[in-house]
Amino acid sequence: MTMLRTAILVALALLQGAQAYKVLGLFPHPGQSHFHFFQPVLKGLADAGHEVTVVSHFPEKNPPPNYHDLPLEGMISLSDSVSFELFEYRPGFGHFMEFFMLYTWGKEACANALNSTAIQTVLDSKVQYDLVLVEQFNSDCMLGIAHQLNAPYIGLSSCPLMPWHYERVGNPTLPAYVPALFMGYTERMDFSQRLANWITVQSFKALYSWFNDAAANKLLRERFGEGAIPDVRELQQRTAMMFVNQHYSLSGAKPLSPAVLEIGGIHIRDFKPLDADLQQLLDTADHGVIYISWGSMIRAETLPAEKRDAILKALGRFKQRVIWKWENETLPNQPSNVYIRKWLPQREILCHPKVRVFMSHGGLLGSSEAAYCGVPVVATPMYGDQYNNAAALANRGMGVVLAYEDITADSVYEALRKVLEPEAMENAKQVSFSYRNRPISPLESAVWWCEHVAATGGLPLAQSYSSELPWYSYHQFDVYIVTITFLIIYHSCWIWLFKRVCCRGVSGFSDEKLKTN
Repeated sequence: MTMLRTAILVALALLQGAQAYKVLGLFPHPGQSHFHFFQPVLKGLADAGHEVTVVSHFPEKNPPPNYHDLPLEGMISLSDSVSFELFEYRPGFGHFMEFFMLYTWGKEACANALNSTAIQTVLDSKVQYDLVLVEQFNSDCMLGIAHQLNAPYIGLSSCPLMPWHYERVGNPTLPAYVPALFMGYTERMDFSQRLANWITVQSFKALYSWFNDAAANKLLRERFGEGAIPDVRELQQRTAMMFVNQHYSLSGAKPLSPAVLEIGGIHIRDFKPLDADLQQLLDTADHGVIYISWGSMIRAETLPAEKRDAILKALGRFKQRVIWKWENETLPNQPSNVYIRKWLPQREILCHPKVRVFMSHGGLLGSSEAAYCGVPVVATPMYGDQYNNAAALANRGMGVVLAYEDITADSVYEALRKVLEPEAMENAKQVSFSYRNRPISPLESAVWWCEHVAATGGLPLAQSYSSELPWYSYHQFDVYIVTITFLIIYHSCWIWLFKRVCCRGVSGFSDEKLKTN
């Protein structure tokens, strides 16, 4: 009987692996760095034999078999589109300004996608999809499409969980030691930081519901009519799983429900050979290499002359060779040890044994690559999750946070000197060991769970009841109120009884004694 049961289980597992599913990807946000995280999952599913249809702004130039693009148009790609002028004034409440910037982007991307030919093609095709993969970032309007298709869906987040993500997958919100994405804190927060973190988490959850969810509901009603689509707040609770771009070795240990899967570093694969000139430049760097890149969105050439010259002055004091992603042909006041290129293969450079330091804006893809390759970082966060990424690197002892406002020749020199010390490299290699060594690769894990969600029709056994609780029950406010009320009544009764019995007893005793005497 045991052998028969084992044979049945093996057969079911093989059947799940052999089943070819129809998978739809919905990615309306025009951020290319975001799609770099989603693309390996989509291509991995196609390589596994599943039929993958992708709605995005980034069609594949050479798609693998079973991979079909339905391109979105009408929006400008957020690549090399941000100037440093945007960050010249950053108030203390800047993360709230960033929230409303995300809100605007989400509303525009949602409206563009809902009224696109690509979405209309999906709806007209009448294909019964087994699974929908959808970005959950600044709008949930694509959940309405998944609802129309009557398919289970997995949310993908190109950054760690945001404050409005936790409840939809039954994950506890613990602002006492889990920092909000925009704050730049680590789990080691003092009282003022915990207070600010709590206010930010609660505020962002409320703001997302009031603004982003309301906008998504309005756009869905305009597209499909009144009552055709449930409230997106209800659709959020039906999220089967979330794949997040994080790993505990870098971002810190956090309590995660079974519906949350860490696949940080999934994009780090398919290393390509360096061109001959770049290979020689790295190989012949006797004192090592400092690599500088501000990511795919920020144009380094827009760096103010004062800060640019301060960085160059500091770099000129080092023996290390410097390779800088710079969008112009020329770099004013360029020291002899600094080399520039408009585009550079970042992963391949960071994993070269001669690279000693990565000077970066703290983007998550670059921070993940630094963790994977074991390279210390000087991080200058500019917006969004970069503050948390930079704080995480510093917390692990493999990075230094250099605020944009503090950039001077001396501060740059001191930051680089600190991460060039052996201790920083040792810490980076320790993080790299944990980041690389996992029981199963992030891609294999993501593909397996996609197949499992499709096979189970939405992974119902992993859904937490916490998502159905009202807020006061979830936080046990009703229990606290009843307990505190009971304790107050209980102690009040004892105080009343003490006064009634003891005080009167003493008084009565004294009177009786006087009469006797």
